Amino acid sequence: MTAVVVAPGNAGIAQHAELRPVDPSSGEAVVALAREVGADLVVIGPEVPLVLGVADAVRAAGIACFGPSAAAARIEGSKAFAKDVMAAAGVRTAHSEIVDNPADLDAALDRFGPTWVVKDDGLAAGKGVVVTPDRSAARDHGAELLEQGHPVLLESFLDGPEVSLFCLVDGETVVPLLPAQDHKRVGDGDSGPNTGGMGAYTPLPWLPADAVEEIVRDVVAPVAAELVRRDAAFSGLLYAGLAMGAAGPAVVEFNCRFGDPETQAVLALLESPLGELLHATATGRLAEAPAPRWAEGAAVTVVLAAENYPARPRLGDVIGGAGETGPDEATVLHAGTALRDGALVSAGGRVLNVVGTGADLAAAREQAYARIGSIKLPGSHYRTDIGLGAVENRISLSSS
Repeated sequence: MTAVVVAPGNAGIAQHAELRPVDPSSGEAVVALAREVGADLVVIGPEVPLVLGVADAVRAAGIACFGPSAAAARIEGSKAFAKDVMAAAGVRTAHSEIVDNPADLDAALDRFGPTWVVKDDGLAAGKGVVVTPDRSAARDHGAELLEQGHPVLLESFLDGPEVSLFCLVDGETVVPLLPAQDHKRVGDGDSGPNTGGMGAYTPLPWLPADAVEEIVRDVVAPVAAELVRRDAAFSGLLYAGLAMGAAGPAVVEFNCRFGDPETQAVLALLESPLGELLHATATGRLAEAPAPRWAEGAAVTVVLAAENYPARPRLGDVIGGAGETGPDEATVLHAGTALRDGALVSAGGRVLNVVGTGADLAAAREQAYARIGSIKLPGSHYRTDIGLGAVENRISLSSS
């Protein structure tokens, strides 16, 4: 029997899997559920359970688990740790400095600029970073983080278009997936504050054919090897967010799991059985697994966000038009949704992902935007320019 059990899940995945009200951040609860259902594989999606060591608990129970140990998940959980790993591995990244005392903030800011990059050193769901030419805005964000008791990471600004590369990693075995590009800012033309991601597309027509091989060789493989050296071997999905500048790829950040919204676009083109790839990674057999197979064409995902996102979003509004889609329509994937009295309602900042596919990016965009325009959610918003720069040939490495 093949079945999928999800904890805690949402209204969308409830149509395809059994939901259980289990706390995904509790190793004890996840192990108990896995034993109850006789799980052959546990896949841990969010970063918080990984940083808290839920994967360690599952493996200790003798159950195959896709997701890194707490020691390896520090590559996302602590930016300072990630910087130290990259330095040891010889991987290019931004110059950085940690500030943990408000009295030191102004002097530290003076050592950066004219574009300031101010980050929360811990987990912030993609929203803990401010990139700005305004020193006062940079200072305000740093001061706010410090007031909350969070160390601040200041970084030099990296030039060049950004690339997201997901890699399956099993110790020192690295298998890249398709490269994608995320759109972090909330508004068209990359305006407004950073979010967890408002949309993404794949593949990248402006990226040289050998760029993925270069990123694996110069970035991901050295980091994976350094984690092995530190007795923190990575097993799961390692995401590299990169700036493709004039001097080659440089790391903006690492994540220790699949992330929105690139995952929805990348997996839309995957023809290989995803479960087999995840199981091979979890059981140390990734090197023996067949290379992933990909469909021709392109995929674009557009995020429908709730009113006020990325600030405190308005929740509980009824969503209309998000039901079944036809064979020639984009797919609607749920993120922050719930069922209330039989009605589909918003339950998070990023509510839905609409994924279009087509022979090229223009066709994929057309399909995605035709579908998202038919969904009704009071006060909701979405970017209208996901992938447009690539379609109009306005992105190139030479622009860096």
